[in-house]
Amino acid sequence: MRLGMLLKYKGEAGGPDMDVVLEAERLGFDSVWSGESWGVDTVTPLTWVLAQTTKIKAGAGIMQMPARTPACAAMTMMTLNAMSGGRFLMGVGPSGPQVIEGWHGEKFGKPLMRTREYIEILRKALARDEPLMHEGEHYQIPYAGEGATGLGKPLKSILHGDPTNPIYTASFSPAGLRTAGEVADGTLPIYMSPEQAGLITDHVQDGIAKRTDGKTMADFDVSPYVRVAMGDDLQACRDKIKPELALYIGGMGAREKNFYNDYAKRLGYEDAAREIQDNFLGGRRKDAMAAVPDALVDELCLVGPADRIKDRVQVWKDAGKDGSVGAILLGGASKDAMRVIAEAAL
Repeated sequence: MRLGMLLKYKGEAGGPDMDVVLEAERLGFDSVWSGESWGVDTVTPLTWVLAQTTKIKAGAGIMQMPARTPACAAMTMMTLNAMSGGRFLMGVGPSGPQVIEGWHGEKFGKPLMRTREYIEILRKALARDEPLMHEGEHYQIPYAGEGATGLGKPLKSILHGDPTNPIYTASFSPAGLRTAGEVADGTLPIYMSPEQAGLITDHVQDGIAKRTDGKTMADFDVSPYVRVAMGDDLQACRDKIKPELALYIGGMGAREKNFYNDYAKRLGYEDAAREIQDNFLGGRRKDAMAAVPDALVDELCLVGPADRIKDRVQVWKDAGKDGSVGAILLGGASKDAMRVIAEAAL
């Protein structure tokens, strides 16, 4: 099983913690991923990482689509791959209306339609089969709308890209996973249960069934985020994870439109999901955290003593034997935990 790590960089002087990244590379990790919200961008830390490593790949997990034109994203993708020997991985996603409209000042639009158009344009730019043109709901290339000069003309990228470079999405909802299966090369679920992998992969497979390029599930990479807390005190490790789960299950979305809450229910935690949400939306954050079941943490994360984590890694490896899981991307793992997981996984 391939391993990746999630880079947590908040803009501190000196850049990302390269000791951790270099240890991941030494251990044989396949990739390191960086996200963005409304502060540090994803590209700059990854550029820093690529400049100081030789083997590990660096992935945007994810690049906010409305924040950049597709052509700009394609330029970034081609440039970093040219500079790094093909080690940059593109991940794109719509983010949410709070960030896109509240921070970037852009229309959120239709996220699934935008994803389709964005990836289509990326692929055209990389392939260079013809000058770049696109006529869609979100993007028009060349632009000929209000205020256009009329001087725009279709162009080919000066830089030659690699159309085989994979493009990931950060899909999680059933519709988003189907879209990923249909138009992308991989997806990065924020949560996933190895025992119930079908809750993610069945939707991906539905999308793959609509493809016309002959690709199958074997060609698609499902690489979920997996939080890690290693220590002798199992309960303390679980409790370290619970605040984030409470935030997502309880507060990431409206009461009737929270994909993380829906996922917890599909996993079989219906009562707990409702209780977490009621408490979180009611301002009772501690009660929301307390309502997160230990079993849910155990199912989604790697927690507790080293031997327990090793046993759990084997469950993930078993889930990957049929292609359901390509890699697990570790969040919050110490160097000691990374070594333990690498020993069990690689």
